[in-house]
Amino acid sequence: MANLTLSLDDDLLRRARMRALELDTTVNAMVRDYLEGLAGEDPARQALADFLDLADQVSASSGPEGHNWSREDLYER
Repeated sequence: MANLTLSLDDDLLRRARMRALELDTTVNAMVRDYLEGLAGEDPARQALADFLDLADQVSASSGPEGHNWSREDLYER
């Protein structure tokens, strides 16, 4: 993994660190995520997005009234 040095305004870095704490992450992770989004999706995220798009197209259901499965229903043989 490569390293990158950035020059930031002190106040900007302070606010970014505060936001990172709120999100339970690091400024480094936030910058990395931003750059990944800017440069394009990584393969795993793209695969997940493709899967979710495909799932949205499926019309399978348990009927108009739905079905509440019980434990017994699931294990009935």
